[in-house]
Amino acid sequence: MLLSVLAFAAVLTSCSSSKGISTGIYKKNVHASYYADKFNGKATASGVKFSNNKLTAAHRKLPFGTKIRVTNLANDKSVVVEVNDRGPFTSGREIDLSKKAFMEIADNKNHGALKVQIEILK
Repeated sequence: MLLSVLAFAAVLTSCSSSKGISTGIYKKNVHASYYADKFNGKATASGVKFSNNKLTAAHRKLPFGTKIRVTNLANDKSVVVEVNDRGPFTSGREIDLSKKAFMEIADNKNHGALKVQIEILK
């Protein structure tokens, strides 16, 4: 019985959102875009309400709650965001940033995509 409880506890702790993800450079030279304003107030895949005024991101694989640094390769500006949604679902895009996060690292505010580097912090 005790062995069963310990095994179950080990499984639960291994399912934590940031377990198994190593820190450091995750991907280089990938495309980032940002959410349209129409998504404000709608639920994300993690269950929290989306806000384009927060520093968040959507990624297809990284666990919810993962903190990442996204760096614009054209100007070396970076921003730290938290993954709280799934996406992007557009071919060729690696990450969707909130508008606030995107604008912090963009030089040209009229473009909707950037080449970035993604670094996992925790």
